Amino acid sequence: MRVAVTGSATGIGAEACRLLKERGDEVIGFDVAETPANVDRFYKVDLSDPAAMETALASVEGRFDALLNIAGVPPRPGNEVLVLSVNFIGLRAFTLGLMEKLNDSSSIVSMSSRAGMAWRDNIDQVKALMGLTPDASIEEFCHHHEINHVRAYNLSKEAVIVWSIAQTESLVSRNIRLNTVSPSGVETKILDDFKDAFGRERVEQNTKRVGRLVNPDEAAQAAIFLASPDSSWIKGIDLGIDGGAVAMNISDALGLKEFASLV
Repeated sequence: MRVAVTGSATGIGAEACRLLKERGDEVIGFDVAETPANVDRFYKVDLSDPAAMETALASVEGRFDALLNIAGVPPRPGNEVLVLSVNFIGLRAFTLGLMEKLNDSSSIVSMSSRAGMAWRDNIDQVKALMGLTPDASIEEFCHHHEINHVRAYNLSKEAVIVWSIAQTESLVSRNIRLNTVSPSGVETKILDDFKDAFGRERVEQNTKRVGRLVNPDEAAQAAIFLASPDSSWIKGIDLGIDGGAVAMNISDALGLKEFASLV
């Protein structure tokens, strides 16, 4: 496969590039930071800068069998505009900009998060974000909806899931598949940002319950599976990578513990 990977420099994106190269795939990396390894070609791009993104996309040569949207920024106090600009608005713009260079029967996999799992409860706000015009002010949107950095992160991941679902039927004629991957806490350099945003004690309790954090390569492997022909009839799903955390929460909510047994 010839695969485009955003966020290729660090974390899950870097692991995806490494694993793809081990498989023998051709990897084209995109990131705001230089990517020194495991890419056949690299393009510097800032997903929060539409003009820079347009320039980068115009210079991209060749066609692709898959796009892995892994680039993203964590929630930090005061960065709600950046979070929405990169994690959803930029992701969507990059995907649409690369669409004409995707082969038929290709795959688009976007990194969401367990933080986006409440999209059904927040669907009106998600639709409002997805409905923003290119010239709309994200800063005004955040002010109007009283969105801080934590809510911005959750909303960005909710929107990634919902937008991917929304594209599924429209791309049937080209057999282009869109899916999302939603890991829980991942062992990366930005983990402390998430602990600060969501509560250190909460994150550590959830991690203790499932046994450990997600390894970056586990999230990357899931994305690669959804990008590959091995998942050819999987369309419009959100694949959770959480060690069973959501299942445990469902069991708690529905009172299922009495039915648990070792088999």
